[in-house]
Amino acid sequence: MKLKTKDGGWNPYFAGALVGILAIASVYATTMLMGKTNYIGASTTFVRAVGFVEQVFASERVAQNAYFAATKIKVDWQFMLVIGIFLGALVSSLTDKSFKLEKVPPIWQERFGSSVTKRAVGAFLGGIVAMIGARLADGCPSGHGLSGVMQLSVSSFVALGLFFVSGVVVAALVYKRRAS
Repeated sequence: MKLKTKDGGWNPYFAGALVGILAIASVYATTMLMGKTNYIGASTTFVRAVGFVEQVFASERVAQNAYFAATKIKVDWQFMLVIGIFLGALVSSLTDKSFKLEKVPPIWQERFGSSVTKRAVGAFLGGIVAMIGARLADGCPSGHGLSGVMQLSVSSFVALGLFFVSGVVVAALVYKRRAS
């Protein structure tokens, strides 16, 4: 199996195999080291990150929050996983020479113009919608797609299917071609 594609990118089969090994290793390691099984996912980490920020500005509110009372705000292995995802993506894009800084991606610029502010607002609002969806679905696409499917969870298959369908519908609406 080749590690790189013809255009110099990572082979998706190789990358998928590595993610599968990571998923199995995370379940094994957390079970052996922590005595409880934890699965790969990211949405809870973002909620905890908000809790960290909120502690700085309104610590009494965080102390009274029922969610944060039950789920302690801490840097755990999943928090480090999210940091590792960012660093891993950075390293892989640097090694395959695809890294570039863009204020506004070309596909966005073609549809909505070159306004950095408009792109930032769109990304922020999209993140809010994605996080609400992840919390309602009781997990993010990575959690359902990797961990839930690995367990053959019916709800994860349904959630993952809905994530994809929703993504296709939103992409079709947002990036629809203008009639010439």
